[in-house]
Amino acid sequence: MAKPITTTTAAPTFAVTLERTIAATPERVFEAFTQAEKLTRWFAPSDEYGCHVHVLEPRAGGRFRIEMRRPDGASVVGGTYEEVTRPSRLVFTWTWEDKPEHLTSRVTVNIEPKGTGTRVVLVHEQLPTVEAREGHTKGWNGCLDRLVKAF
Repeated sequence: MAKPITTTTAAPTFAVTLERTIAATPERVFEAFTQAEKLTRWFAPSDEYGCHVHVLEPRAGGRFRIEMRRPDGASVVGGTYEEVTRPSRLVFTWTWEDKPEHLTSRVTVNIEPKGTGTRVVLVHEQLPTVEAREGHTKGWNGCLDRLVKAF
């Protein structure tokens, strides 16, 4: 008897890829992503936001939970680190507590020497909609611009 053929169609997902060159060593850039006191200096889409790190456990299986505060409210994002390779790579899940429609997505940060500085390539994938991609593009551009200025 022939087995029925089944096919599944996954919903399309969207991704953001951004790059910056930072005037710092890869080690210092890695620390800016993995040390709470350094992360709070730049991890927000604009200077209008403040950042509070509730949890930051940069190791495979470790968690993070970060609150971005603005005058009209706050947003909290959390996730789990899947890969932490010092000082060159971070991979983590990304879930907004106040935006369940965005589901869980994945962020990969590659950090590599470039001349006297560091090249950072950030890929945020598995975003559920074009609107989510556009919002995350704006947010990550703001964060990375602030990271560049932090050095």
